[in-house]
Amino acid sequence: QVQLAESGGGFVQAGASLRLSCLASGRTFRIYTSGWFRQAPGKEREFVAAISGISGTTDYSDAVKGRFTISRDNAKNTVSLQMNSLKPEDTAVYYCAAQRAYSIDYARVPAKYDDWGQGTQVTVSS
Repeated sequence: QVQLAESGGGFVQAGASLRLSCLASGRTFRIYTSGWFRQAPGKEREFVAAISGISGTTDYSDAVKGRFTISRDNAKNTVSLQMNSLKPEDTAVYYCAAQRAYSIDYARVPAKYDDWGQGTQVTVSS
């Protein structure tokens, strides 16, 4: 089992940037796919971005493509989400997740993830 801990959330104005980090325990984290999801009040959890462990292949939702960048530092067992040009509709709790898979074929499916962090709140004011 991999334990995940997110950090970096906060309250910002529209147009600002934030960087979320996810620190993982366990050596196998670095070879598996990692993803970021978000959940706004009253809405379902939605896919944001994912990155595979070995090849570093990435995937983004249309809502964040071009504004958010996912990256990983396997030496530090971390996955980060750089969020630029934030909008009020980006307001949500952001979750880091790990999937015991080597590709991103199922990276958009929450049920395919094995481990989840507790989440970090991101609030963007207009």
